[in-house]
Amino acid sequence: MKHFNTILIANRGEIAVRVIKTAKELGYETVAVFSEADREALHVSLADRAICIGESAVDKSYLNIDNIIAAAEQTNAHAIHPGYGFLSESAEFAKRCEQSGLVFIGPTSNAIAIMGNKTVARHKMLDADVPLVPGYDGPSEDDHVLKKEADRIGYPVMVKAAAGGGGRGIRIVREPERLIAEAESARAEALSSFGSSELLLEKCIENARHIEIQVFADQAGNTIYLGERDCSMQRRNQKVIEEAPAPEMSAKLRKKMGDAAVKAAKAVNYVGAGTVEFLVANDQSFYFLEMNTRLQVEHPVTELITGLDLVEWQISVAAGEDLPMRQDDLHLNGHAIEVRLYAEDCESGFIPQTGLVRSWKMPTGKGIRVDNSIINMQLISPYYDSMLAKIIAFGNTRAEAIRRLKRALKDTVLLGLSSNKEFLLGLLDDPTFARGEATTRHIEEQYLVNKKKQLAYTPEDSMWAMAAILLSRTNAATGWRSTGTLSWPVRLKFHDQQRDFIVFQEADAYRIENDDFAIQNINILTETCGELSVQINGVRSTAHVALDGRQYIYIDNRLEVAKFEKLSFSEKGDDETLGSNLVAPMSGRIADIKVKAGDTVSKGDLLVVLESMKMFQELTAQQAGVVSEVYIEVNQQVEVSVPMIDIITSEQGDNE
Repeated sequence: MKHFNTILIANRGEIAVRVIKTAKELGYETVAVFSEADREALHVSLADRAICIGESAVDKSYLNIDNIIAAAEQTNAHAIHPGYGFLSESAEFAKRCEQSGLVFIGPTSNAIAIMGNKTVARHKMLDADVPLVPGYDGPSEDDHVLKKEADRIGYPVMVKAAAGGGGRGIRIVREPERLIAEAESARAEALSSFGSSELLLEKCIENARHIEIQVFADQAGNTIYLGERDCSMQRRNQKVIEEAPAPEMSAKLRKKMGDAAVKAAKAVNYVGAGTVEFLVANDQSFYFLEMNTRLQVEHPVTELITGLDLVEWQISVAAGEDLPMRQDDLHLNGHAIEVRLYAEDCESGFIPQTGLVRSWKMPTGKGIRVDNSIINMQLISPYYDSMLAKIIAFGNTRAEAIRRLKRALKDTVLLGLSSNKEFLLGLLDDPTFARGEATTRHIEEQYLVNKKKQLAYTPEDSMWAMAAILLSRTNAATGWRSTGTLSWPVRLKFHDQQRDFIVFQEADAYRIENDDFAIQNINILTETCGELSVQINGVRSTAHVALDGRQYIYIDNRLEVAKFEKLSFSEKGDDETLGSNLVAPMSGRIADIKVKAGDTVSKGDLLVVLESMKMFQELTAQQAGVVSEVYIEVNQQVEVSVPMIDIITSEQGDNE
């Protein structure tokens, strides 16, 4: 038995909060670490003690092994829980903990090293008789060899970073002529994310489902699996919705996959919580993808259908205790589904967002769980992943879990920056997902394609009306009167849409008129802490609002979330300069510049590659023209809205 009384959590955000809560419940003292950007973060205030480990950038703080080990020594911590992400799958970090006499609450450094390199892992799985995807894992720097092996495997092929995970460093190649370019792109992203540019090739299994098995092992060698999770709803190889158990999973297939996962874990003498990920083809054949040697983001769905606390198990196993149950003791009950709430602008290509959280309200109710670390007026910085919370629903049936989750999402309020709330609601309503038939390519190849065919999204008229009233109430005293009614004009903007209104007020009632519509009777009944009770044409409803000065307003009416800007009537329409320049859509690092002054570009040409929140964003030209100025350099850090490239369009050239 390994005795420890104090646990340092080497992470941040919702997973740090999650671990701190369980550790406290078990009676342990807790230590939080934080960067300069996280001084006011929730996990810092929840822990018994907290210590700063460096500057805001991850390499100066959450990825700095020396600083974390020193923090553990300074606070007299005896064990370290790595959470997920950051150093959780770093063999070097686990080894340094072992060498420093600290208990690493996770697998051994050797197991992490083996499974952390996909090439080595494939060889181990082959020896353990675990089914593998056809592929190539030899030297990857020779493009000629890659082309030859890709031809042998057959297209489409998947180019993958040998190190790391989380969907980064992965490219699907369907045409041979795209292989080298995609390999170069994958190498760059892999080197930036994982410090290694090594690649491997795998056959792309079309229309596959992503099914993962949760395994657990103690130090005595007892290993069991705790059911499966379906993580097929993905975008850019990153999970969006996860559920347990997997729809249409037979007991026979569950046992076959569970047994294979246990073989994989035993092959590396695994200890603690781990996840073995598989691709499942239409014919129910399955293939090993990788093993994540840590707690997964989606572990709550497994906890809800098993009634177990996996963090509690992690801590007890690290202390040398045996697993509290054997395989035959495990029973799965009900259904659980999790969605990941991200700060991102879905309408503009899922660009990560930064800014202040001006209003945050968690959903509650039977079967609802929210893992988060959000507080009001918290600054979401560009330094870390844009996932803010996980919203999970449990039901006796899958249909009940979906219904509860949709209700919970509608009740979730996050104002001040864009989020993927409406995108998630749309996915939960998607017929393919509802039938349990989604594959890993469904979102990108079907859902988003169909969505793009629809008309451009515009908020409901009632949302425009509320924005017009709330953004202009301070101007009412200077309005003009018509037949005894106070009136004033308002110009609003939503993305690239602009509308003009006349607001009429008489006593506590408002009327809105526009060239396209009129709403005759609007009453704001109550207004408390940003929550409005509104009656529109006799129908009462609730909305949440947050003001950003007197120019911007965020409105959430449960079904829609929108940000409106109030314009002055002297401002020009945006269409006069649309696409003629490129500004930074988010804070980040300039990873690559594809053009120079004087270059002629077409609409859609790649201009800049921007790295932000550990993701590479490809920014393209919105109109054809000639590059007149390039204001940025490679490796330069830029803030949101900073000018990067100017383009003279053909229309502008004619006017000059």
